[in-house]
Amino acid sequence: MAQLSIKPLADRVVIEPALAEQKTASGIIIPDTAKEKPQKGVVVAVGPGTKDTPMTLKVGDVVIYGKYAGTEIHLEGKDYMIMRENDVIAII
Repeated sequence: MAQLSIKPLADRVVIEPALAEQKTASGIIIPDTAKEKPQKGVVVAVGPGTKDTPMTLKVGDVVIYGKYAGTEIHLEGKDYMIMRENDVIAII
């Protein structure tokens, strides 16, 4: 993973979303208009946490997050999500 030029603050994390599925398990190709927004990704940057709550996540964790969680950003030619640590549902 390349070093990002962004450092999240407090309890925020930067996640690189996984690619959307290209075809179904049975082999049907999914058109771009029907693809769902991915809810899984890799943590690429982590903030320092708050004074009351240390961070649980670390760089490299594969996580599942809420469907409408976070803010989408485009940085250095890639798409990322910035969200609070409590918007992350699970570590895979």
